Amino acid sequence: MTEAAKKLPRIVVHEKLCKGCSICVDFCPTNVLEMKGSIVAVKNLEACTRCQLCDLRCPDFAIQVFD
Repeated sequence: MTEAAKKLPRIVVHEKLCKGCSICVDFCPTNVLEMKGSIVAVKNLEACTRCQLCDLRCPDFAIQVFD
């Protein structure tokens, strides 16, 4: 496995912007995210494929995925 493949992405949740709609959780194809109360949280970062569907679908710009 290459060094780039081992590096985990960084997912930033801006809690003040998150309204708890769970769209990001619903669109994540690898179940990286979960709802903790009314805020999204990362539950399985190792499963993230960097598809950025969560980032693209969030209507409030509350989540960002970085390499």
